[in-house]
Amino acid sequence: MKISRFLLAVLLAILLWNCKGQNDDTMHAHTNKLINETSPYLLQHAHNPVDWKAWSETSLQEAKTQNKLLLISVGYSSCHWCHVMEKESFEDSLVASVMNNNFINIKVDREERPDVDNVYMNAVQLMTGRGGWPLNAIALPDGRPIWGGTYFPKDDWINSLEQIANLYQEDPNKLVEYADKLEEGIKTMDIVTPNPNKPSFTKDSLQVAIESWARSWDTRQGGLNRAPKFMMPNNYHFLLRYGHQNQDQEILDYVNTTLEQITFGGVNDHVGGGFSRYSTDTKWHVPHFEKMLYDNAQLVSLYSDAYLATQNNLYKETVYQTLDFVAREMTTEQGGFYSALDADSLDKEGKLEEGAYYVWTKEELEQLLDKDFDLFAEYYNINSYGKWEKDHYVLIRQDLDEPFVKEHGLYLEEFQIKKKQWGEVLLRFRESEKPRPRLDDKVLTGWNGLMTKAYIDAYRVFQEEAFLTAALKNANFIRTKMKRDDGGLNRTYKDGKSTINAYLEDYAATIDAFIALFEITTDSAWLEEAKQLTDYTFVHFQNEENAMFYFTSDEDASLVTRNIEFLDNVIPASNSVMAKNIFTLSHYYLDRKYTDAAATMLNNIQADMTKYPTSYSNWMDMMLNYTQPYYELVVVGENAKSTLKELNDFYLPNKLIAASESQSSQEIFEGRYLEDNTLIYVCVNNACKLPVRTVTEALKLIEK
Repeated sequence: MKISRFLLAVLLAILLWNCKGQNDDTMHAHTNKLINETSPYLLQHAHNPVDWKAWSETSLQEAKTQNKLLLISVGYSSCHWCHVMEKESFEDSLVASVMNNNFINIKVDREERPDVDNVYMNAVQLMTGRGGWPLNAIALPDGRPIWGGTYFPKDDWINSLEQIANLYQEDPNKLVEYADKLEEGIKTMDIVTPNPNKPSFTKDSLQVAIESWARSWDTRQGGLNRAPKFMMPNNYHFLLRYGHQNQDQEILDYVNTTLEQITFGGVNDHVGGGFSRYSTDTKWHVPHFEKMLYDNAQLVSLYSDAYLATQNNLYKETVYQTLDFVAREMTTEQGGFYSALDADSLDKEGKLEEGAYYVWTKEELEQLLDKDFDLFAEYYNINSYGKWEKDHYVLIRQDLDEPFVKEHGLYLEEFQIKKKQWGEVLLRFRESEKPRPRLDDKVLTGWNGLMTKAYIDAYRVFQEEAFLTAALKNANFIRTKMKRDDGGLNRTYKDGKSTINAYLEDYAATIDAFIALFEITTDSAWLEEAKQLTDYTFVHFQNEENAMFYFTSDEDASLVTRNIEFLDNVIPASNSVMAKNIFTLSHYYLDRKYTDAAATMLNNIQADMTKYPTSYSNWMDMMLNYTQPYYELVVVGENAKSTLKELNDFYLPNKLIAASESQSSQEIFEGRYLEDNTLIYVCVNNACKLPVRTVTEALKLIEK
């Protein structure tokens, strides 16, 4: 049997080889369907000899009609190991023949279809105990998974596929039986059991969670005490708030150490700005070089608030450099934001290599920086500390500017001018001499919501008008290009087309951004947009049994399971963001439905917080709203906007702000306007102190 299969493979290889050249594209043009897609990731695979199809009802029906197993391969455009597996396997004609003969092959962009990714990721994690991308799964013709894993070397991949194909031919009932059990397991992974007890939240549970969490903190290099290290912005946003409100200096020191070390590290692009996805080591030095919009958005928000709390100029510099990168490389003419930059780019030999665009040789730096090289080398560690592999260096800092210039007898302002000039020289060289990484130019609604919020947060803290302009441009882009006539959103935009029904994460991030835009501009139209989108999610996403929200709309085609995303990850869970949105809107609209829904959602989750605190940081942030005073600051009068700016000079994470320059019928402003006066109302749970006229007086009421 082995010999005959080998001979068949050889004959097929010879046949395919003879068909190479002019006929090659023709041969596969009608079988690989990805050329008709818009996703950059799918288009990367459009010329593979594998007969790829996109995920669709037609593709799934084809598997049922032909009684063929589904082979579902999930990745994203900037994924390094996805590229490796493509080169080794999916571009190989022998591998393609095995796949084409035995399977209906479906390529999925996880960023376009996170719902599909979630189902098969859960399956692979149940089967193997781990997950990641590329994600490869085999399913029965009805879509139920039976086998899977992540990256496979070519020979292992072929062997696995052949064994499964043979088993399906010889004993399909075994696979059906396994699929039944696995389906049960998948459906239990995202179950949220309603909490029968009345909502009750205490500080003690937060304290227990943090004490457990602290055992894994790296207090020297920041982050968790392991590698790889992910930035996890929401974790540190919560800890910053918790430390500040509880005057816990130990926690604040840990957050500060983490934020300094991240921005010192090679995960921060010191030449062009912007952050890579994660660090492969413990000192944040060598990144996995792809740059994702969602990381950079959340880090801008985090560093903006961290600056407000600490006045650390490093954080301001980080925000400005990151937003310079976003404006230069990630922004469309219409004001949307692209998704990602690839980890890989072409090296000097014309080969794809991870990080080639971002790393430097000593010789390059000496030539470009001339007399400044020695100082540059000390600042960015062009030495054994900053060396990566071969003769390449990844820039990494170890000091704040003030102690560095003091040690070298320099003036701070002169050094910072010099540092800026270094960056300009290296950026010009990089952009002109090095091939750029590939850009994933699709626009995703949820990630754009995060970036809009980032610009709003940066504007709130730094009052840079360009930041507000960018936020408004993107918010209007979402409103005009991504919103449908029925009041719902679409997920993705590319080549002038808005497609794919949006997921809960798209609504959650957009609503959050629109609420923040109202707070900063006082334009109530944005608050009304947020409310309308929230009401839409109640109709199309809510699970009435537990008050949580499904990840997919009730209008989407059904998958193996309809999951509820509640664990915070590199992006907070769509349910935790949604719960906070609903909590905030309950204060603006005094709507009991919102009040009850927010408390019920948090109540369902709170029992698990102490077990896995890193996966519940956004929920714990919400719990602070219930366990410590949460303020409504209502500013009404002709000087409301200037008063608002003055209030925003202070780090007050436990508040919402509503401001209006004129009389308003909106619930939160009702009865509070007094002509020729600008008044500040400080309220807790709709119980207000007597209004005051100055920010100083308002802050005293909060301090009390």
